[in-house]
Amino acid sequence: MNKIEELLPHREPFLFVDEIVEASKERIVARHVFTEGEFFFRGHFPQYPVVPGVILVETMAQSGGAGLRQLGIFGGEAGQGTLFFLASVDKVKFRRQVRPGEEVRSEIRNLRISERMIKQAGKAYVGDELAAEAEWLCLVSHSGS
Repeated sequence: MNKIEELLPHREPFLFVDEIVEASKERIVARHVFTEGEFFFRGHFPQYPVVPGVILVETMAQSGGAGLRQLGIFGGEAGQGTLFFLASVDKVKFRRQVRPGEEVRSEIRNLRISERMIKQAGKAYVGDELAAEAEWLCLVSHSGS
C-alpha cells in the first residue's frame, strides 16, 4: 500500500492524490497527474477529453484531507476510524481546462479545523496557471461516535 492510501480511504478509480509535497497547520500542497486512463475521460467529451470540474474540487478536498491526516491532527497519521464528508462547496470557479497527462498542484489553506468540521480553501494549478478554486466544509465522522 502506498503512503497516500494510508492517509485516505479512497481507492482507484477515485483516488486523486499522488503525493503530499508540504503539510502544515496553515497550508497543504499536493500533486496528482491525470493520466489518459482515468475512467471519466471515456465519457467526458471523448473527442476532447477534459477533467470534470467536480473532479478538480474532489482532488483539492482529498489533498486537504490527506494533508491533515499526515499532520496527525485526527488521531495519528492514518486517522483510523475518522472520515471526512463534504458538506458544502462554495466560491467555485473554473479558470482553465485540465487535459490528460497534465499534473495538478493543489494548494490548500486550512481556514478552520475542529473535532467536528474542517473548513478549507484551495486552488488547483497546472504549472503556474490557475485551473480551479473553491472553498469547502467537511464534516468529521469518528467511528463509534
